[in-house]
Amino acid sequence: MKIDLSAVPIEIGTNYPASFRSAVKGRSRQRVGNAAGLTNFGVNLTTLAPGGQSALRHWHSVQDEFVYVTQGELVLVTDAGEQVLKAGEMAGFAAGVNNGHHLINRSSGPATYLEIGDRTAPDQVDYPDQDLQCVPSDKGDRVFIHKDGRPY
Repeated sequence: MKIDLSAVPIEIGTNYPASFRSAVKGRSRQRVGNAAGLTNFGVNLTTLAPGGQSALRHWHSVQDEFVYVTQGELVLVTDAGEQVLKAGEMAGFAAGVNNGHHLINRSSGPATYLEIGDRTAPDQVDYPDQDLQCVPSDKGDRVFIHKDGRPY
């Protein structure tokens, strides 16, 4: 199925708890996988404005992630340090590997990338730099908690 990108809504914002929302200011994305009706994995076309970042640094317990830079330049931050990713370059993050990662746009122009991730459940997300985890709830969705288990 061909996807008409102009018909895919642009989403701005996050479901992070309020105290963490400013971290992704400057991020917009289009859920192109959803537009095609995909259910086993998600595909987002994401744009970061200068100074924007993809997410808080994180890793997934059971979901793989893959990114492919289509335009501009981004800095990949992991436990190993920082690496520049330019258009045409990519990175992948295997499920269950405790190596927090995110992308930052430190350039003067926008940068765009495809992010692809599977939807394996139940997934838990750990944020090594914050007192934050995202865990499955009894309702089948995910909720944010402090690392000691208290809800946000």
